[in-house]
Amino acid sequence: METQWKNYLRELVRNLRETNYIGPNDIPNIDLYMDQVTKFLDEHLEQSKRFDDDKLLTKTMINNYTKNDLLPSPVKKKYSKDHMYLLVFIYYLKHFLSINDVQHIVGPMKDMFFREDAEINLDEIYREIFDMELNISNDLVKDVIHKYDLSRHMFSEVKGKDEKEFLSIFGFISMLSFDVYLKKQMIEQIIDDLLVTNPGTGKKGSAKAEKDAREERKNEKQK
Repeated sequence: METQWKNYLRELVRNLRETNYIGPNDIPNIDLYMDQVTKFLDEHLEQSKRFDDDKLLTKTMINNYTKNDLLPSPVKKKYSKDHMYLLVFIYYLKHFLSINDVQHIVGPMKDMFFREDAEINLDEIYREIFDMELNISNDLVKDVIHKYDLSRHMFSEVKGKDEKEFLSIFGFISMLSFDVYLKKQMIEQIIDDLLVTNPGTGKKGSAKAEKDAREERKNEKQK
């Protein structure tokens, strides 16, 4: 069973290394119609599907992003390379953040860098983020292996073979899940503290205080 686990982990790590991310040079240099956009995303993100009928980015989703001012409107029904960069960011972020949180992240990027006179363009931003993520993938692999090794030594007092095997898997999943949970909490806190603008003051970083104040006022009324 130990050999099977190690072989499975090697396959898992190999898949992590070979994930087909959309590289900067994969994005077409020509403007695309909606059908071409969805076709491109389906082809390049297919590997990220868990099930065959999973939806990636549909026409309806993309239209809603535009309606909610998350994505600039297409020009003569065509989407530019910059549109594509924003769509890829939205796709990955929406997997673990609410669409409201995604808007707080992608919205400022759209406002500041989706224009010709921007100090740095979206192509440069995407390339730098992409290179950074490739560099840290090795650390991710090491971390996964470390968690796996820890899980194999958990519940050593359990005698039943099936019970011990399940608890090892459960321990491994729990460590991975806790890591995701903590990082998600950190991201949400950063968004609240640094990216959300308080309508009352126009200042960033006061969203949590305003939320706490509303809760306190609500509790006072209920007393």
